[in-house]
Amino acid sequence: MTTPTAKAGTTENLLDDQIEPFLKHLRAAGYAQRTLRKKRTVARAFARWTRRRQIAIDDLNDGHIAAFVARSPRNRKAHVKVERAVLQFWFEYLRGYAGLQPPPAQHCVSAAETLLQNYKDYLRKDRGLTENSVLVYGPFIRDFLTAQTTQTGVSPEFDTLTIRNFIVEHTADRSSEYARLLCTALRSFFRFLVLCGQTSRDLSNAVPMFRKYRQSVPPAFLSPSEVEQVLATTGSTLSGRRDHAILLLLARLGLRGGEVVTLELDDIRWRAGEIVVRGKGRMVDHLPLLSDVGEALALYIRKDRGVSASRRVFLRIWAPRNGLTGPAAVGHIVRRALAQAGVRRSGRGASHLFRHGLATKMIRHGASISEIAEVLRHRSQNTTAIYAQVSFEALREVALPWPATGGAR
Repeated sequence: MTTPTAKAGTTENLLDDQIEPFLKHLRAAGYAQRTLRKKRTVARAFARWTRRRQIAIDDLNDGHIAAFVARSPRNRKAHVKVERAVLQFWFEYLRGYAGLQPPPAQHCVSAAETLLQNYKDYLRKDRGLTENSVLVYGPFIRDFLTAQTTQTGVSPEFDTLTIRNFIVEHTADRSSEYARLLCTALRSFFRFLVLCGQTSRDLSNAVPMFRKYRQSVPPAFLSPSEVEQVLATTGSTLSGRRDHAILLLLARLGLRGGEVVTLELDDIRWRAGEIVVRGKGRMVDHLPLLSDVGEALALYIRKDRGVSASRRVFLRIWAPRNGLTGPAAVGHIVRRALAQAGVRRSGRGASHLFRHGLATKMIRHGASISEIAEVLRHRSQNTTAIYAQVSFEALREVALPWPATGGAR
C-alpha cells in the first residue's frame, strides 16, 4: 500500500487526507468496524480543531493532543482517555507511514538517565537477564538515581551513608520481599559501576543482605485432579482454545509464563515432534511435543490464530493482533481459568501452580531430584530441592515418634 506523505503547511492536507489510510491500517490489524467508527469520530474532531486554530504541520506535536483533550472540562474521564489513546496511536502512524516529523530529541539527557540506560543494557546483553527481570530492577535504580539527583541537583555521587539512608527510607512499612528485591537491585547496580569504570570502589558491600529462608514452606501447587478440572473448563471458544493450549504447555511441560509468551511458530518442530523453549539466562532447550499439547496447538493455529505479522504463537484476542504482552498476560489467563473451574489458590505466580504441580506429581511417583531438575530445566538442583517437602507420605515414613504417651507410632 502506498501512503501519501505528509506535506508541510496547514494540517488540512495531512489530517483530512490521512484519516482513511489510518483506518485502513487499523482494519488490516484486526480492529472491529465499531471501533473504527469511534476512532474516525475522534480523528475528524481533532482535524477540525487544528484547522480552527491554524496549526501548521511543522508545529504539530504531542502538546496539541493534551490541549485537544482538555478543550472541554465537562468531558468525562473515560472519554478523555479514549481520545488521548486514539490520537497518540494516530501520531505514531503518521510518523511511521506519512512522514510526520517526531518531536525534537532531548539533547539534555541527564547523566542519571544515561547511567540507568547503560545499566539496563548491561543486564540484557552482559548478564543475559530477561526483559521481565530488567523491568523489575530498572524502577528501583531509577528511584535511587532520582533521589540522589534531587538532593544534590547535579550528577549523582554515591557513598555508604547515602545508600543506607535511601534503603531505610524506602523500606519503611514495605514487605520483606520488596526490601530484598531493592537490595538485590542495588548490589547489582554497584557491581555494574565498577565493571564499567564509573567508580573504583565496590559499594555493593554497603548494601545489607535480607535473609530469605529457602524451602521454609512447601510451594503451592495444583493436584492432578485440579489440573484436569481447570483444563476441562476451556476449549470451546476462540479464546478458550488459545487458553487451553497455553494451560497444557504449563501443565504437561512445566513451561514458565514468559516461555509461553516468547514461543514462536518456528519453535514448534512438527516433524521432529519437539518444541524449542527459550528460557531464563538465554538457555535454549528442546522438549518433546506431547500428543495432546500438539493437538491443542494445531487446533488453535489452524482455526483461531488468524493472519498476523507477528511470529509469536499466542496472540491477543483483541486488536492489534500482536503477541501477548508478557508473563502477566499468562497469569491473567490462569487466574481466569482457576475462577471458572472453582479452584482457589492464593499467592504470587499463578502460572507456576502448574509447574509446581508437575514436579509434585513426579516426585510422588518416585522421580529423583535430578530428573525433576532436568524436566524443569533448573540450573541448580538446590532450586529443585524444595519439591522434596511436598512428598508428605515419604516424610511421614522418616518422621520420628513423638517422645510422649500417645505420640505418633
